Amino acid sequence: MRIHTARLTAGLLFACALTATHLSNAASPTTASTTSAASSLEAEQEAAFKAAKAVQKAGPADIALRDQAHLHLPAGYVWVPTPAAAQLMRSMGNRTDDTFIGAIFPADDGDWMAVVKFVKEGYIKDDDAKDWNADELLTSLKEGTEAANEERAKRGIPAIEVTGWAQKPQYEASTHRLVWSALSKKKGSDGGNPGVNYNTYALGREGYVSLNLITNANDLEKYKPDATKLLGALQYDDGKKYADFNASTDKVAAYGLAALVAGAAAKKLGLFAIALAFLAKFAKVAVVAGGAALWGLTKLFKKKS
Repeated sequence: MRIHTARLTAGLLFACALTATHLSNAASPTTASTTSAASSLEAEQEAAFKAAKAVQKAGPADIALRDQAHLHLPAGYVWVPTPAAAQLMRSMGNRTDDTFIGAIFPADDGDWMAVVKFVKEGYIKDDDAKDWNADELLTSLKEGTEAANEERAKRGIPAIEVTGWAQKPQYEASTHRLVWSALSKKKGSDGGNPGVNYNTYALGREGYVSLNLITNANDLEKYKPDATKLLGALQYDDGKKYADFNASTDKVAAYGLAALVAGAAAKKLGLFAIALAFLAKFAKVAVVAGGAALWGLTKLFKKKS
């Protein structure tokens, strides 16, 4: 296997927000300092790639997701666990926390990656899924995103706005799986080919596993089957399943399924919204400086016979 990188459009939700802000403040307008900053970040990212490659695991393989579940990783996919995966995310300018477990990449060509987390919020009641209204959820998501723009401004991240659903929320009660995806863009921009987070969730007794596939909106239909396949390969361990919930002893989450879409989503968009203005300024420099794409989604670990 070898590391292979490729740059996608500047609309990706999961990339470079904090690093972009830092460099845009630190770099001078001269070509020399800009190139130096790009070279420094390239070195950081190359080190992260090497660390990820050293611990990568190619499917088919069974991947333990904490003490909660197993991912039966199919052939054609590569798993990178944390802390190497967290190092890789940080090199792209992304925050991680203790919910982050690892990342999945296509073993062959594919302009996407998937981030896997376990959030131990307690048992999430799904009663409201029977009555939710997609239009109302979208309105709540837009309002929450707008309210979060104040915090983005403090962090030097451009304001964003939600423009619609890429995938209306769908919940399958029999398997306790939730899927949804919202389109967003830099506020006031024409949108172009925005990035999109295709969010899939598997509910369990103590919380939920999220598998967030990130790609370009124009490519979403192409890669939806990958997200579906990976979600289907995730199974909770005995005693951790949604059906194992014990009302007399177990913690119940403070919110229901609808809030997982409308509330938590607004927070997520705030964390992973890309700094588009910076990206437009530095993308060309990054490619020239290192021949590798620093500002976009990476295609790692392409198989080579």
